[in-house]
Amino acid sequence: MTEQEEHYLDRKLRFLPLPLQKDLKAFAKLHQAPPGTLLLEEGSYVRAVPLVLEGRLKVYIEENSKRLLLYYIEPQESCVMSFSAVLQGAPSQVVAEVEKETRMLLLPSGRLPNLLRTHTALNQVFFRQYQQRYTDLLQNVEQILFHRLEDRILAYLKKRRSMQQNNRLLLTHRQIALDLGSAREVITRTLGKMEADGLLRTFDDGGLELL
Repeated sequence: MTEQEEHYLDRKLRFLPLPLQKDLKAFAKLHQAPPGTLLLEEGSYVRAVPLVLEGRLKVYIEENSKRLLLYYIEPQESCVMSFSAVLQGAPSQVVAEVEKETRMLLLPSGRLPNLLRTHTALNQVFFRQYQQRYTDLLQNVEQILFHRLEDRILAYLKKRRSMQQNNRLLLTHRQIALDLGSAREVITRTLGKMEADGLLRTFDDGGLELL
């Protein structure tokens, strides 16, 4: 690891105790990936668990060319589904994809059990993630079962806006359809109705803005 990388990790890992920082720098690999990179595919075994330092990953399930977004992984977060698969020695049940240029630490799966035994703080990181992802999944189920597609789109766009801290969203209708497990034509029609109802406006470049 270069001196520049050492300084970078010193800044990004400040939220963790120093002994854990030291072991992560010793055993984990600093990795950078562009948007669209698949870090994990359904049915594959997890070789490393990501700890995101910058950027964003998204985790989803996919069946017969349809997908459903489960949750995002942002800085100081990790993938609990990958973590669970490692501990069980089971193949992954999800897909993890880079959505925004991401720098991360890849924790080798073989080192993970020992790191968990040695560092209580790492257990706490994953426990907090389990709580958050459980809440995310419950909200997803509630949205699917009890809410109209219009409400689901609105919740999705609000979440995207909060992550970007920008009211102008550059999202294709196809991307929204993929994330919500719908058809592009249905999303286009629903967005048109939402615009007519004064909930949002669209732009020629494909951008969306919530009103």
